[in-house]
Amino acid sequence: MILIVAISAFVLLGIAGLYFYHNDEKPLGIPGPEANQLALKMQKAINLQAWKEIKYISWDFAGQHQHLWDKERHLAKVTWGDNMVLLNPSTVTGAAYAKGEKLGNKDESDKLVKEAWEYFINDSFWLNAPSLALQPGTSRELVKGDDGDKQLLVSYTTGGATPGDSYLWKLDENGLPISYKMWVSIIPVGGVEFTWENWQPLDNGAMISRTHVGPGFTLELTDIKTGNSGEDFGLRADPFAEIAVIR
Repeated sequence: MILIVAISAFVLLGIAGLYFYHNDEKPLGIPGPEANQLALKMQKAINLQAWKEIKYISWDFAGQHQHLWDKERHLAKVTWGDNMVLLNPSTVTGAAYAKGEKLGNKDESDKLVKEAWEYFINDSFWLNAPSLALQPGTSRELVKGDDGDKQLLVSYTTGGATPGDSYLWKLDENGLPISYKMWVSIIPVGGVEFTWENWQPLDNGAMISRTHVGPGFTLELTDIKTGNSGEDFGLRADPFAEIAVIR
């Protein structure tokens, strides 16, 4: 599974003006075993194994979108405004609802499903991007920081919403991310930096950064909850029954 960030439109606020005085070139790094080892160190710091064991997770992304993700079957429920989509991210298919009514018009439904997919790709990346650093379709390079520290440049070569994007991770001594700089197609500015802070463990020990501070604004991930089934989220029936049968 490859999830690649597609920055939401409101994230662009305050960034465009940076172009005229802040536009870093993407650094050249050294690929190889040392870069891979640094990626492994980062994933150990976030307790990747515990993350993999989570069956269901829900969260609110910046007060904009709400998600329920069945990680075992890789199915998601994405809610925003009056819209709700039951989504299969792997195939970009699903069932779309507006104001509680299922959309019968295929074009309208497909448009809403695509929008939900873009939100899910973006928001799940912000939820746990470090977990993807060694996925197929990625490359890694070791970069020496200005103060001599070792940083990790992760590039996404295939998949997701914006293939070709790169992220330069700055890590603490234990490998836990402090921040990353971005070179992404949707932002005409190179090297925009966001923090990865307010790290807190989930119930099973997986570490999640809940706060990302960028140029002029902050992204907050709230209401994060994990479970073993829909029942743990107050749902009596399988929330994905409608689309699970057509996977």
